[in-house]
Amino acid sequence: MDWKSRRVQALLESALTEDKVTQDATSALTVDARLRASGAIIAKQPCIVAGLGCVPAILDIYAKLDKNSSSRYEFVCHPEMFDGVRARKGQVLGVIRHNARVILACERVILNLMQRMCGIATLTRTYVEAVKGTGVRVLDTRKTVPGLRLLDKYSVLCGGGMNHRQDLADGVLIKNNHIALGGGLTAVLARALANRKEGQKIQVEVTTREELEEVLESGAADSVLLDNMKPSLVKRCVKLVRKRRPGMPIEASGGITLGNIHKYAMTGVDFVSAGALTHSAVAVDISMRISADV
Repeated sequence: MDWKSRRVQALLESALTEDKVTQDATSALTVDARLRASGAIIAKQPCIVAGLGCVPAILDIYAKLDKNSSSRYEFVCHPEMFDGVRARKGQVLGVIRHNARVILACERVILNLMQRMCGIATLTRTYVEAVKGTGVRVLDTRKTVPGLRLLDKYSVLCGGGMNHRQDLADGVLIKNNHIALGGGLTAVLARALANRKEGQKIQVEVTTREELEEVLESGAADSVLLDNMKPSLVKRCVKLVRKRRPGMPIEASGGITLGNIHKYAMTGVDFVSAGALTHSAVAVDISMRISADV
């Protein structure tokens, strides 16, 4: 993750501005402006770590927003603590040493982002472990919180998953509504094949064996997505693809849960995508313990 990219910087600045961090009324009334403090970020439950890089990025942006504040700080992590590692309950993820008012002002934004990111990474790791040994890769979807997609998808990577499309410009995925509005599957495929840019891959979503037959007959698709099919039907469709188009990537999606993902993985598909990784992840309980420096 490039925490200094313009998109990420804009996202973090928006979060800080939303919380009016430079106008912390409570800290201004109760905490000495010169006090230095340490803020320990603590995992209150086992989790997969994600988002450590947001801490220095947020502190740097705060310094730009509040020209009167000190930009001198430290953010220290143990060498064995990094994004993607498993943390124990009670383990310190990192320690901020900075002006006390600044730590207090940024505390909530840091925790909100890290709790969500660790939650996504932890859930993703659970899905990845559920298909361990099958050779199947777990993909995310575009079902992310608007504005947080970069962080959501990075968290999936931290959990051992893979990213599907980042956005609508990132690849061609023909779905049921495209087919309905474009005059049918064959017509849509022909148009996409004739007009695609050099290097663009075409993936097609199908919901029945008949649609899959039509896709294979056209020869236009580079990969197929088997959507909302039962594992038994997915298995039959995989056999058909392997016979007609050996080597074509096959993805299963729709209704994938921890309870059934292993069944889908055993059908012979290459990828299983799950929107739950980002739309249903529960935030990890993370706190910050702040104490004055002696």
